[in-house]
Formats: sequence, C-alpha cells, structure tokens
Amino acid sequence: MTMGIKAVPDWHETIEDIIAEGDKVWVRLAYTGTHTGEGVGLIPTGNKITAMAVDIYRIVNGKLAEYWNVTDRLALLKPQGVIEYTEKGKKLFPEDAK
Repeated sequence: MTMGIKAVPDWHETIEDIIAEGDKVWVRLAYTGTHTGEGVGLIPTGNKITAMAVDIYRIVNGKLAEYWNVTDRLALLKPQGVIEYTEKGKKLFPEDAK
C-alpha cells in the first residue's frame, strides 16, 4: 500500500456496493487517482487512473479470517504505458486502445 500511495498520492476509493451474506462480505470498489510519483517501479506519467475491484472478506467470530481481491489490473496499467493492445486488440476494443 505504501508504494501505491507514493505512486498515486491522490488515490481515492469509492464503495459502489456492499453485499453481506453468511460469513462473507463482498465490496465493489471504484479506484481513481493520478500517477504522479514513483513507488511501483514506473516512471510517473501524470496519467489518470480509473479501475474497479471486488474485495471479499470472510468474517469468523467478528474477526477477519480471510480476504480476497480481484482488481482490473489492465485498467491500472494500460494508462501508464505498461501494457499495449495488439493490432487485433485495437480492432476489438477501439475505445480502450487510445
């Protein structure tokens, strides 16, 4: 987390949904920020970041027992120039390929 905050000091998370059932809690998050600092091994680009994630927590006796996270890493890395679409990808996803 410390490296991420150094790289994106204006990092913001918005809870979009929370679903709780049994011993599990699902949280859907929207991430935003601007890549202005170093900290994750990338030269700062000044580019905006927008991504979605889902966190799943398993609670036992009121304490966190397990945690899982699924983050749209493509949305985090593509604006930084780390990932580029192939020619086929650019045709399939023209809006994302910009």
